[in-house]
Amino acid sequence: MKKVLSVILSLMMLTMLFVGCGKKAEETADTGAATDTGAKTEEAAATEAPAKEELAPVTLKWYLHGSNVTDDSEVLAKANEYLKEKINVTLEPIWGTWGDFDSNAVLAINGGDDVDIYFTCSWSADEYNAFARKGAWVRLDNPDNNLIEQYAPDLWKTLPTVLTQGATINGSDGYGVYAVPGYKDIATQNCWDINVPLLEKYGYTVDDIKNADYYSFGEILKKVKDGEGADFYPLLVEGNVLERMVTNSIIVTGDAGTNNLLSYYINPTDTAAEGPYGNKLLSKFETPEYKKFVEKTREYFLAGYIDPAMGNASQANDTRTAKQLTGEYLIGTQSYALGYEVQASKERGFEVAMVPCTPPYVDTTSSQGAMMAISTASKNPERAMMFLNLLNTDPYLMTLLDYGVEGVHYNMVNGEAEFTPKRDDYMPWTNGMGNVTLLPPQKGQGADFWDGFKAYYGSAGEIPVLGFAFDGSAVETEMGALANVAAEYALALNTGTVDPAEKLPEYIQKLKDNGIDKVVAEANTQVDAFIAAKSK
Repeated sequence: MKKVLSVILSLMMLTMLFVGCGKKAEETADTGAATDTGAKTEEAAATEAPAKEELAPVTLKWYLHGSNVTDDSEVLAKANEYLKEKINVTLEPIWGTWGDFDSNAVLAINGGDDVDIYFTCSWSADEYNAFARKGAWVRLDNPDNNLIEQYAPDLWKTLPTVLTQGATINGSDGYGVYAVPGYKDIATQNCWDINVPLLEKYGYTVDDIKNADYYSFGEILKKVKDGEGADFYPLLVEGNVLERMVTNSIIVTGDAGTNNLLSYYINPTDTAAEGPYGNKLLSKFETPEYKKFVEKTREYFLAGYIDPAMGNASQANDTRTAKQLTGEYLIGTQSYALGYEVQASKERGFEVAMVPCTPPYVDTTSSQGAMMAISTASKNPERAMMFLNLLNTDPYLMTLLDYGVEGVHYNMVNGEAEFTPKRDDYMPWTNGMGNVTLLPPQKGQGADFWDGFKAYYGSAGEIPVLGFAFDGSAVETEMGALANVAAEYALALNTGTVDPAEKLPEYIQKLKDNGIDKVVAEANTQVDAFIAAKSK
């Protein structure tokens, strides 16, 4: 039991430090996570590059996301000394922040700036799929010049299959790989967030939630509502997350916006198998699953189980956060990250349990959560590929660029990294850099931390259309109009604040009037083409 608790506590620490988007791999060969970042690791670098005398000196500019870096001088001195020895490269990082990356990186890409490598993903402004179609990224497995085979075969072997498959998309140079995916928290799993002391106060256990579903929560919700009073709302929900949890629908990558119009339905017991609609994309608001969901949600709202504030976009997030911290809820919704229940229990001051709605799964959005693409404006794509290979296979280089200099930014104590105050000056976003399993465990995580990490994410099944992303450019006008319609109806329906008997037919008609059928047809044409290309 102590060992289990130790692993869970370790996982919680990763969640707090590595937070990013995201979610949610198959078990891979041991990558040799670093526990010694000194001379021995340098001598045993993961991949031998061509001898430096064979390579002309090159400077690589590298645009990162989510950084908090005010002083990189000591790190770059060490890194560039090492990189010159290995591949004759001098690195010039551009430390994009959460606040400035989206606008500045897109300007740099569109302007053809002299940048070799960009962070990209499924959710950033330089969205992986869209910019691959625009020709911004080099195809890394191009048959005429396969950079992966030539310069990074070891890298590709270290990555879980779900990541390499999720990175394989239709881009400007055909169906292939246009970025190196980061090995991080790569799975999605939605869970019921349970206030355990309150549940037990009324004679129930977590097993009662596990053995029930959304449609049978009524008895438990009523008992707690009656006991806690009229101003207590036991069901604390994020409307759009709740809908996906209950109906087993998932976001279609490329269908941007708060209220996603398209849905793919997963198999809730075997996420690697086809769901009830096969590999078709649907307008979820017209499905029987959605109708059943909004009718039950309306029933719960009228019974006083859902706070009206959850149907107000400007109030919902703040209300939810406040009530989580004070324990003013019984059952909530949560997009899970490994170890979240331990983190939440500590933050809130009471025991929190997570009850999964589905097994963990990898979809396109989660598999593309953090990536590095080589720009087509780069004058040295081969050397950029060599660098990405080293970054993702060499524990010394990854640890240096992520944690900083040993003895300055951190110290190794009993095989774990303990950060010093200097770490505040050099704090890149860990999940946004590359293969996190190369890093030493941090203080308190334990020597077996990465074993637990790989076991959890290795258990995640890949959805059948992994890698598909919708291209809405052919229906851009319709998508804009439909987004406005969805903003008027979706959240209200998903939280029960309006009557679905009246509003759902009205909503569906407005969707049809504004071109939803055209969008769905276009989406299914694309997914059929994707599956055909993938099967070749």
